[in-house]
Amino acid sequence: MNQDNALTLSPGNRLAPWLIGLPLAALTWFLLYAHLGDFASFVIEHLGLSRDTALGEAVHFFFFDTPKVMLLLIGVVYVVGVVQTFFSPERTRALLAGRRLGIGNTLAALLGIVTPFCSCSAVPLFIGFLSAGVPLGVTFSFLVSAPMVNEIALALLLGLFGWQIAALYLGFGLLVAIVSGIVIGKLHMEPYLQDWVREIHAGQAAPPAGAGLDWPARFRSGLRHVREIVGKVWPYVLVGIAVGAAIHGYVPEDFMASLMGKDAWWSVPAAVALGVPMYTNAAGVIPIVEALIGKGAAFGTTLAFMMSVIALSLPEMLILRKVLKWPLIATFVAVVASGILGVGFLFNAIL
Repeated sequence: MNQDNALTLSPGNRLAPWLIGLPLAALTWFLLYAHLGDFASFVIEHLGLSRDTALGEAVHFFFFDTPKVMLLLIGVVYVVGVVQTFFSPERTRALLAGRRLGIGNTLAALLGIVTPFCSCSAVPLFIGFLSAGVPLGVTFSFLVSAPMVNEIALALLLGLFGWQIAALYLGFGLLVAIVSGIVIGKLHMEPYLQDWVREIHAGQAAPPAGAGLDWPARFRSGLRHVREIVGKVWPYVLVGIAVGAAIHGYVPEDFMASLMGKDAWWSVPAAVALGVPMYTNAAGVIPIVEALIGKGAAFGTTLAFMMSVIALSLPEMLILRKVLKWPLIATFVAVVASGILGVGFLFNAIL
């Protein structure tokens, strides 16, 4: 009997290690985050470098931002991983199916923030949403919001620039997603879906994947989310921070200000055009944005560049070609790019 009791843990016993371990992990996280500057200074001191040199400044930037970005990623991705146990593709489709334009677009854009989808999963999600009766315009609001206004982008902007900038990005990112979906919905472009997509019959949504999970299972899901997401994006983090470090250490401020400053009216459309063919994610591009702003680039211009990289990547367009005809893809790019341009010019005007 005692052996059976030892092998069968009550829910309270399963939860107890998490109630102890999570606060300790959070305390460790905050202690590490508070000493990032000391760590970077320690590294360049033992490498015999000085921050008065371009190399020393670049190395300091790299060893300060790398652990900073990784800590932000781990912390926020874990929390969102737990939150996402209450969502699933099936539940998301069920929430969006049958919604009218406007309300459906707003709900779809909000769901895009907290659901674990990126442009890589655009094709199956697009088909699944349409098969569940989600309107085309509502689906596009989700398609824009999911990669662009995601937990990684918000976490890094919050940590690097403060809550005001993160809130502005959130608000305008949602606005771009909502308006883009409404415009595409009003254009009634369903004939420009690929024929085999239009022939899909409406289906029924399945029960949510997270139904019935207890809290220990949700906490474990957060750890799996960290392993999956951070495991995929860390190379982009290192490359992005390395590029940002080079910009921070070696690019003259006057050059960057003249190229991407407020006075260059063409800088915003040029930044959007430059961002589209690039293939990276928020974790990789935000350190570059930080370095550009530090060198005098206008915030609206760099924000437009970041949003175009995340929301209008060329690989995503090639994937979407499997389910959309070119006129609909061109309309999608034009509408989203117009919204991003508007955000860039607006931020340059008010900041």
